[in-house]
Amino acid sequence: MAVIWGVNYSAVKYGSLALTPLAFTWLRVFTAMLTLMTVAAIQRNRWPARRDVLWLMALGVLGNGFYQLFFVFGVSRTRVADAALIVAAMPAFIALISRVRGVERVRPRAIGGILLSVAGVGIVMLGSTAAENTNGSAFGALLVFIGVLCWSIFTVAMQPFTHRVNPVQLNALTMTGGMLPLLFLTPFAFTAIQWGNVSAVAWGCLLYSSVISIGLAYLFWYRGIRVLGPTRASVYGNLQPIVAILFGWMALHEAPTVWQIVGTVTIVGGIFLTRA
Repeated sequence: MAVIWGVNYSAVKYGSLALTPLAFTWLRVFTAMLTLMTVAAIQRNRWPARRDVLWLMALGVLGNGFYQLFFVFGVSRTRVADAALIVAAMPAFIALISRVRGVERVRPRAIGGILLSVAGVGIVMLGSTAAENTNGSAFGALLVFIGVLCWSIFTVAMQPFTHRVNPVQLNALTMTGGMLPLLFLTPFAFTAIQWGNVSAVAWGCLLYSSVISIGLAYLFWYRGIRVLGPTRASVYGNLQPIVAILFGWMALHEAPTVWQIVGTVTIVGGIFLTRA
């Protein structure tokens, strides 16, 4: 999951610039929804109760609708490494939300780790502000950060459903919910695209970012939440920045900055305290 998502930052960055962020998000979620619904239909398992279906779709609005919008628009406006490092602080926020909801206990030492991770996010966002190149954007980093908050709430709220709902159906229903806010944006999604100029690489990025990054990796994610719990599962996502930075360096020529290195050390240190 972490490796797939780490590569996905570059796929989102390239694809959203070729197709526009709004169109890329719409096509990404729609493709993932169709794929998952098809697989769920082939399985022919009994669908969950209506109440669970409605709850999962409602959570999907937050976790697969608003999150995807904030994430894709944010990645398209900032450096791949900055976005990955901000997402790396997610375990701290998940631990805090889990503590507030009574899902998991957070020790006093972990509170210091949460604050340290938040400080690391601040360092990365400050580096985005200080960047002189056009790839760096504090606004893009802020959008990714808001998306992280949406995903953190979604992850904690999802845990009870992972124990009683088929993972493919769970993924399909939350993805269907994610399409609901995007439907309002449909008239605006494709107006600025010059379809003849969209390269095969851009279409490949879209397929990777939808079928592989959402369709396949989300199944790993829900399995991790069910078996390990939301906080422990999210810690494995800390591999994402390493993969994202290296792949972004090779594919997009975004060399790591001093701000990113300092932010990495701070965020990882905070996460270590969170799980200690």
